[in-house]
Amino acid sequence: MRVVFMGTPPIAVPSLLGLIGAGYRVVAVVTQPDRPKGRGGKLAAPPVKESAAALHVPVLQPPRVRDEGFQQHIRELAPDVAVVIAFGQILPQSLLDIPRFGCINVHASLLPRYRGAAPINWAIANGETETGLTTMRMDAGMDTGPTYLTASTPIGAGEDAVSLAGRLGELAVPLLLDTLRQVGQGLQPTPQDVARATLAPILRKEDGGLHWEWPAARLVNHVRAFVPWPGSHTRYADTPWRVTAARAGEPDASAAAPGTLLRVDGDSLLVRAGEGSTVRILALQVPGKRPMPVRDFLNGTRIEPGVVLGAG
Repeated sequence: MRVVFMGTPPIAVPSLLGLIGAGYRVVAVVTQPDRPKGRGGKLAAPPVKESAAALHVPVLQPPRVRDEGFQQHIRELAPDVAVVIAFGQILPQSLLDIPRFGCINVHASLLPRYRGAAPINWAIANGETETGLTTMRMDAGMDTGPTYLTASTPIGAGEDAVSLAGRLGELAVPLLLDTLRQVGQGLQPTPQDVARATLAPILRKEDGGLHWEWPAARLVNHVRAFVPWPGSHTRYADTPWRVTAARAGEPDASAAAPGTLLRVDGDSLLVRAGEGSTVRILALQVPGKRPMPVRDFLNGTRIEPGVVLGAG
């Protein structure tokens, strides 16, 4: 098969390598344009571009895949299939119709659950204990196309969005290769059950706020879900904090308001949460500093119990 591969972040890299390793002819890699990164704003290449360049595969970085010039280039490549993993742009029907076998997406959820841009994050935030991957023949909707195969996996209690994405990226390879093999043999996709569909919308900065009236389990899931962006934010006095690691603490029967710093221990800060629960902040980041364990933070900072942490 002649394959056009479309992907951008690290989760897509194992599938690109897996396709090439399995002998598929990847005629082009399509990824997002280089973006400014870090304090200096220096342009940085997407991880998929770096991997493709190392393998000497041609790379295309269209600002808009709707542009006719880009679509004509894809037609000239005459792909049998386009493989799409976390690409980052919505594909128009005119592009979906070019490959002989269409565009096959590897989506990081068990469709029809968690359709949208951030399925890994929202699955963790909502306390799911299982997720997975689905291969789907794309249509013009948002993850609404008929599906081919799925692979499920438990979500570890300590996994965050970054570690889970890394694991799903590796699990995607055999699922993708099996899908392409069966599609080549005539496998037809199955329509999704619309009644079971849920959404995983693109993350916004305001999604990162910690609301201490939530129970501890929800707050801890929030911290795990929104790394590296938008992070999980609260405030101590006038200083913004980004909480980077936390776990549920022991129940608290006091009349303390949610957000009250109950106790400063050697390696954690115990904070009152909703429904009589507590959260232990284990690591955090303050302006101008890297994320650090609370033990290191307390070496240079005096924190008084009784203060109420504010909304992020």
